[in-house]
Amino acid sequence: MEKEHLIFGIRAIIEAINAGKEVDKVFIQKDAQGDLMQDLMKTMKKNSINFSYVPVEKLNRLTSNNHQGAVATIAPISFVSLETLVEGVIESGKKPLFLILDQLSDARNFGAIIRTAECTGVDGIIVQKQGSAPVNGDTVKTSAGAVFNVPICKVDHIKDAIFYLQGSGIKTVAATEKTEQNIYDIDFSEPVAIIMGSEDRGVNPSVLKIVDEKAKLPMFGTIGSLNVSVACGAFLYETIRQRS
Repeated sequence: MEKEHLIFGIRAIIEAINAGKEVDKVFIQKDAQGDLMQDLMKTMKKNSINFSYVPVEKLNRLTSNNHQGAVATIAPISFVSLETLVEGVIESGKKPLFLILDQLSDARNFGAIIRTAECTGVDGIIVQKQGSAPVNGDTVKTSAGAVFNVPICKVDHIKDAIFYLQGSGIKTVAATEKTEQNIYDIDFSEPVAIIMGSEDRGVNPSVLKIVDEKAKLPMFGTIGSLNVSVACGAFLYETIRQRS
């Protein structure tokens, strides 16, 4: 990971968060204690910063400096607000096409999806602050730089984002095998947001309850599912086919 995208040391991370830096994720040493660490935890929770507990070996691999049990990654991009993203696309006169990633956690899958999104004209990608893949060096590399061209929005809750999109006249379609409806039965020619789930669990059941449509890809092999980035590409290119 690029050193310029790392911050190490508890106080330095607190100051970065309070200064409004795009702190993407914080790695905390397991069993870390102390008043300063408690201050960091409170600051992260107050600002909805994504964090996870890791062994000290993980932190030592990230940096050889005195990390004090905490290392943060700084996103190489700036994120946009959901309102700014949606209003801007609608006001431009374009037919909106958004992508929602529900708890996608692998940075390389994230990067591959961003690359396909850029190639298919996606207007913006929406992810949840907690539990989502970070925008790091792996993401940038796998996206072939597309991460700098596609607006990315971080929200507190995916369901709230879906409600906002629906209220803005944008249909929400979840990719899931838990439906009888085929992808080719869906009308993607209207304003739409496509929802892709996590690598292991798919779209959250609570999200599936509120979407407008659910669709699956036809499968003929013995393996029950595609890699999420491949499945996402199939959905996006079906959208392009219908809109062409």
